[in-house]
Amino acid sequence: MLDDRAKLLLKALVERYIADGQPVGSRTLSRASGLDLSPATIRNVMADLEELGLIASPHTSAGRIPTARGYRLFVDTMLTVQRESVMPAQLAPEQPQKVIANAAQLLSNLSQFVGVVMAPRRTSVFRHIEFLRLSEKRFLVIIVSPEGDVQNRVIFTEVDHSQSQLVEASNFLNAHYAGLAMEQVRERLKSEVDVLRGEIASLMQAAVNVGSEALSEAQDEVVISGERNLLSVSDFSSDMGNLRRAFDLFEQKTQILRLLDISSQAEGVRIYIGGESQVVPFEELSIVSSPYEVDGKVVGTLGVIGPTRMPYDRMIQIVDITSKLVSNALSHRK
Repeated sequence: MLDDRAKLLLKALVERYIADGQPVGSRTLSRASGLDLSPATIRNVMADLEELGLIASPHTSAGRIPTARGYRLFVDTMLTVQRESVMPAQLAPEQPQKVIANAAQLLSNLSQFVGVVMAPRRTSVFRHIEFLRLSEKRFLVIIVSPEGDVQNRVIFTEVDHSQSQLVEASNFLNAHYAGLAMEQVRERLKSEVDVLRGEIASLMQAAVNVGSEALSEAQDEVVISGERNLLSVSDFSSDMGNLRRAFDLFEQKTQILRLLDISSQAEGVRIYIGGESQVVPFEELSIVSSPYEVDGKVVGTLGVIGPTRMPYDRMIQIVDITSKLVSNALSHRK
């Protein structure tokens, strides 16, 4: 669609606009592109680019700025990502919630924009269960998920239980049911209740009921860090309407969740440019995202949300490496 000269000028215009935030005029473009072209020639090429919907002219300026379509062409065909050391060697392998929170903060700190991480989808599978007697007929159930998440719930029973009965119940559950979903355990307990003493069976049923709730209750599905960074981005600080819309988006979270859900079905780093489709409804915002894995299986997505005028090459690198760090931190936990 574009000849080499037009591509070079579009690339130079986008890079200059990302760096300065000011509409780019033909004289600036001549210097930035390194092409020995007359201002008239450059103006002609810019007119062609504008006609194709790749750049636009803000009302009060003689310069041009990229459109969503122009950014898309730049990102898809002209972007070169330099590998440089911008990251720590690893994220500490901790409880999954901590890894997710740390990753969101890391994305935000490195990008100076907003870091978002969609937490792994929870299952109601348990790895280990224990009972602790708190007082008469009142017990603490401690449930450990395969990922190492620990959930505590208090249950009340009609009869009291000794500590040895609690140990017997937890040993039976761990020996026969560890690795199964709580729903499966509930069904199997119903059919196997005859082999268990009645009072311990009711204790187990109560534990399975609260355990199912505990494990399927999601932590924050989307963890967001660094919203305040947008206050220092001129594209937002100069327009309260833009800023308010962006903060509304973070408040609702459902749109971000839907977006990250779409990204998790793609391989590698994806870029969503504001105004390009309904996926990102605000022209001023873009999202760079990537799925992350646990033991080779995609379980969630993370990314950076920032102004459309962001240094995409650096964001791609930050997001790509963070997804690998999260994958490693979660996969190495045993």
